[in-house]
Amino acid sequence: MYVDTYAPAAVQEMLISGVPASITLAQGILESGDGNSTLAKVAQNHFGIKCHGLWEGEKYYHDDDSKGECFRVYPSVFESYRDHSEFLRTRDRYADLFKLKLTDYEGWAHGLKKAGYATNPKYPELLIKIIEEHGLAQYDHMTTPPKSGQRSNKEPLARPTRSPLHNEKAEEAVVSVLSRQMYLRNNIRYVIVEEGDSYEKLERLLDVRTWQIVKYNDLPDDRALNPGDIIYLQPKRNSNRKHDYHIVAQGESLRWISQEYGIKIRKLIGYNGMTVGQEVQPGQKVWLRKRKRSEN
Repeated sequence: MYVDTYAPAAVQEMLISGVPASITLAQGILESGDGNSTLAKVAQNHFGIKCHGLWEGEKYYHDDDSKGECFRVYPSVFESYRDHSEFLRTRDRYADLFKLKLTDYEGWAHGLKKAGYATNPKYPELLIKIIEEHGLAQYDHMTTPPKSGQRSNKEPLARPTRSPLHNEKAEEAVVSVLSRQMYLRNNIRYVIVEEGDSYEKLERLLDVRTWQIVKYNDLPDDRALNPGDIIYLQPKRNSNRKHDYHIVAQGESLRWISQEYGIKIRKLIGYNGMTVGQEVQPGQKVWLRKRKRSEN
């Protein structure tokens, strides 16, 4: 059954991103036809997310609102779930949804339609009907991902809390997933390397590949993981919305700044008129976004 299979992923995404598990499951059921649509089977895309010109992964062309539209292809259904949360969390038009209560699935359903997620005028009603027929609201009260097939027979638990870390440079959220603390910085998921961690161990725990860890964190292929390292599980951003610039301190490097603020190195190079291989110097102001003309 679709719900039994994917409820753990939906709850995990809820705890990290704040998207209600009931909404995620209902959208997955509706958009993928219980996982039986062509798009779900061929592209493992359960939410009908299109390329939108920003997608760098594999693509699948399929008739939808228009002929031959471009859709994202995922290596696994769980990557589709992860990208769905990311898609909603990082786009301004969905920002108002995250002001709603986690248990307000009706508000989320109507908000998705209002923000333009779907063109069907009955989209909210369809989602609400699926949630209520399948009893999906129970998953919005869970504080840990359920085991496959697990449903709650207890009173609803309180909404999971997110505790900010004491970091002046980045507002971060934390949640325990798979016995590890996972954080958000600049809206990017990351973990902190612990003693005994290896690429293989992180692959098993976090459903991420070694090549992704290396690429997302600008690591040399032969570099070992060191306790305390920040390891991003998604690509870094093009800029930082909360901070304009950083003043370099002794011992800091361009990669350190990239990791600290969750910004791609090549973007930092471009924003600061640097060349590839050039390093920052103590006291230097490093811009974390594109400067306005008045700031040049």
